[in-house]
Amino acid sequence: MENWLTAAAPVLLKTIASALGIMLIILAVVRTAGLRTFAKMSSFDFASTVAIGSIMATVVMNTGQSLLKAGVAMATVVGFQQFFAYLKRQSRPFENAVENTPVMLMRGNEILNDNLARTGVTRSDLLAKLREANVIQLTEVKAVILETTGDISVLHSDGNEEVADILLEGVETYGA
Repeated sequence: MENWLTAAAPVLLKTIASALGIMLIILAVVRTAGLRTFAKMSSFDFASTVAIGSIMATVVMNTGQSLLKAGVAMATVVGFQQFFAYLKRQSRPFENAVENTPVMLMRGNEILNDNLARTGVTRSDLLAKLREANVIQLTEVKAVILETTGDISVLHSDGNEEVADILLEGVETYGA
């Protein structure tokens, strides 16, 4: 009998077998689909990674689930992710319709408070990211951008270099 402290040996063995099986399946799926499978290039990629983790956890923890069903579910999620990425590469209008736009949070040493509010990023979140990027003075900051993935990029330099225009391509500045 299984309770919150113990489990029967057959249940534990089935859990171990399920974990090994699902790891082999995910290895096969990733080798087939490529490295982008777990890349966090977009919010959809992140959602796909969470979905795959959920499938893995369900199979490992619920010994009544089929490894075949899990493999088919994972292959479907990854296949759709690959198809979605293909459509984005082929069609700029599709990409614009389904992806968020990166937003500038700082231009130079100016904090764009309206953009912080619009994106839900707090001043303390921003300052933490500046510290993470080893910014010592706000005068070092060239731009801070909330990326489509939710990551925050800090472009900084202690010189007078300007940020290359291509790096700011597609970045929304709103009222800045």
